[in-house]
Amino acid sequence: MRIIMLSWEYPPKTVGGIAPHVYDLTSSLASLGEEVYLITCGEPGIPEYERVNGVEVHRVNPYQVSSPDFVTWVAQLNVAMLERAVPLLNELEGAHLIHAHDWLVAYAARALKHAYRLPLIATIHATEYGRNYGLHNNTQRHISDVEWWLCYESWRIICCSRYMKNEVRYVFQVPEDKIRVIPNGVDPGRFAFRKQGVSRDFYAAADEQIVFYVGRLVREKGVQVLLDAVPKILAHCPKTKFIIAGKGPYEGELRQQANRLGIAQRVYFTGYIDDGERNSLYGWADAAVFPSLYEPFGIVALEAMAAQTPVVVSDTGGLGEIVEHGVDGLKAYPGNSNSLADMIIWLLKDSLLRERLRANAFRNIQKKFNWRQIAWQTREVYREVWNEYRHSPWYAAPWQRQRLFNRFARLLARA
Repeated sequence: MRIIMLSWEYPPKTVGGIAPHVYDLTSSLASLGEEVYLITCGEPGIPEYERVNGVEVHRVNPYQVSSPDFVTWVAQLNVAMLERAVPLLNELEGAHLIHAHDWLVAYAARALKHAYRLPLIATIHATEYGRNYGLHNNTQRHISDVEWWLCYESWRIICCSRYMKNEVRYVFQVPEDKIRVIPNGVDPGRFAFRKQGVSRDFYAAADEQIVFYVGRLVREKGVQVLLDAVPKILAHCPKTKFIIAGKGPYEGELRQQANRLGIAQRVYFTGYIDDGERNSLYGWADAAVFPSLYEPFGIVALEAMAAQTPVVVSDTGGLGEIVEHGVDGLKAYPGNSNSLADMIIWLLKDSLLRERLRANAFRNIQKKFNWRQIAWQTREVYREVWNEYRHSPWYAAPWQRQRLFNRFARLLARA
């Protein structure tokens, strides 16, 4: 099938979890023989076009007009995406469907759907309602409205967890039979420990155990819960170092919290780290901790498990579905620093438990969360939608679609 995929991020432009998801999904679909054309946001110094693992990647830049806010910038990006997608579709003489990732590409996806009479599939990675525990201002309400609009316009919606499926149903009143659940995946080879220039001594003393967090420093990731748990952990395991890797708007508050608690000397905020440093820290860590308050899926937990690091997660969202307590990881009550401390202490004190969790988790990663299987499930959704579309009144025969392509191109040329 010929797939037009839209995503606002794709490596090396990585903001959150969408970039690695789209990279692995598109590569795996291409390996199955699908034609994938990705339109994404570019940056200075990145090629506007390249072929990556069989995927044709087209990068565009939003208009260089001042943007008073992020929502305006997103609109400008969508217009730039349309300008690239229209000649591409005309050159290809059509496609089978459009696949959009989150609200940031909704405008372009919806326009292409109606201009070319193609079915639209959307993957909803998170919602504005869930990220903010409700909608509290006009910007959040606007983004949520666009998310609803994207769901309404889509033939099918893909969610990465049952938790997200329920959230989409509740927030946007989407019928259950319109949603398919396909999990995220991970490539264990990308998280293998390799010797780096920096040694373990740079982060912790030889006799210290390491508790490691990596991710964005925003409130919903729950790092503040981990910091609240540190005094109790140190009371039982005094030779422990807490390494917090990543950056984000919440970093200043977290540093102040560590100072208030008197634990600043035991907590190391590394800032941004590259993949090599991350993999080394996973290899050295006795525990990887992800205490999220809101987590649609929790791919970081998969990454830690792929790196064969025992994990402690909060029992919320997708994290609660990935980890089976006491089998391949440990789960704590969300937002409960006492529960989180208990789980980390248990893990630090029990080396046999660490080995058992590590081995079970790695087996599950290879069995349940491999990208080839995920791409296969996604392709089945594509075929399901295409068959329904072909038998629907909205379907246009190939010669009719070509006439529509030409008509749309003429309209754009006149504009």
